[in-house]
Amino acid sequence: MILYTYHIFRVSAVLFGLGVFGMRVRRNAISMLLSLELMINAAALNLVAAAAFTGTYISGFSMAVFVIVIAAAEAAVALAIFIALFKSRRSIDVDEAAEMKG
Repeated sequence: MILYTYHIFRVSAVLFGLGVFGMRVRRNAISMLLSLELMINAAALNLVAAAAFTGTYISGFSMAVFVIVIAAAEAAVALAIFIALFKSRRSIDVDEAAEMKG
């Protein structure tokens, strides 16, 4: 079976939709981070598919690598924030974190 570019766009849209659904439904900070990573990876897949569609492979792949590096840095910072939140509150529930104002 030949894998066409619009198949990859559809898979990317489904992955992004699952990430949005996970962000809306989950209240655990780790689950929300995983959903955010799913959305970022769907965007990287979309960049690679668009590069394959236009024929400029190197630009799409370099942008995808850049997106993955940014996602890794974002995950490291978010996990450090979650560890600090867990040390102070003994929970990583997002609703409890909203009560930390003041």
